[in-house]
Amino acid sequence: MTTITLVQGDITRVSADAIVNAANSSLLGGGGVDGAIHRRGGPAILRECRALRASRYGKGLPTGRAVATIAGDLDARWVIHTVGPVYSETEDQSDLLASCYRESLRVADGLGARTVAFPAISTGVFRWPMTDAARIAVTAVREAETAVREVGFVLFDERAYAAFASQLPD
Repeated sequence: MTTITLVQGDITRVSADAIVNAANSSLLGGGGVDGAIHRRGGPAILRECRALRASRYGKGLPTGRAVATIAGDLDARWVIHTVGPVYSETEDQSDLLASCYRESLRVADGLGARTVAFPAISTGVFRWPMTDAARIAVTAVREAETAVREVGFVLFDERAYAAFASQLPD
């Protein structure tokens, strides 16, 4: 059984076997969590992301999928990059958001990772409402068949922490 924990803080400062990056499809860095992971992790992550673009993901990583690189200078062995959907009021993309969590755990299993740290995927510039994103994330992790022992949601602020906490039993 996977234990779910919550931490309020900076995902680039946590220790885990794998840290999940809320990446953009280019895999080449960007803003928010993606930019922070690339900055703190250093150039080794970008080199591997460029190699992935040159080989398997010439058109970018599809939304809802995940792929791993080394973690560079982060306190982790791997970074698992996943591309969340942009929120839409007219099109339900909940399954794509859940897929980010499921696929990241599938990649973690393939690597042998036992601890994984997730951000709140798609809740920044992709505008997914925090409470709904928390519900989808926690449900996807709870329902996933995985060998990962501990999933930590690393949440940037009090609002995100409260939204995820409301999804977990006391």
